[in-house]
Amino acid sequence: MQISMGICQEENLMCKTLQIIALCFLCLVFFGISLSEEAWAEVKVENQLIAHGRYMSEIAGCNDCHTPGYLLSEGKVPEKLWLTGDRFGWRGPWGTTYAVNLRLFVETLTDNQWVALTKVLKARPPMPWFDLNIIEEHDLRALYYFMRYLGPGGKPAPAYVPPDKEPQTPYALFPSPPK
Repeated sequence: MQISMGICQEENLMCKTLQIIALCFLCLVFFGISLSEEAWAEVKVENQLIAHGRYMSEIAGCNDCHTPGYLLSEGKVPEKLWLTGDRFGWRGPWGTTYAVNLRLFVETLTDNQWVALTKVLKARPPMPWFDLNIIEEHDLRALYYFMRYLGPGGKPAPAYVPPDKEPQTPYALFPSPPK
């Protein structure tokens, strides 16, 4: 009888252990699938943001100046070079400016910092900062995520050259405005 009781107690202990293991397994499977679905939803949203950011960089004209050779090649520049800035200068009464490497620029910014900055940015010509200031927040975030997706690339653009200095790079000369 004691043997029977001993086996029964051991079986109960084994049964309880198996029940706990099965319950843990079911929880892992259930929550694992749930997390997996959430992760897939996040990936889908991120991919949509990236695609929209790619679109924004094309239609807003960002690539025209911020991608070397983009404007003159009618946009036929590999995406890996997009938004890496340019060594071609824009010279006028303000001096000589260069399109910054946006991919390096956003490396140190959060999406919130990027949006806040673009809403108040004022820059030298020919940067149309007044257009950037009015772009919708969701479009700016998409552009940010696209640039982060591309990752850092290229080198920093040359520094601003004051009007009384001669630039050492090729440049386009803007005429002085009429007086």
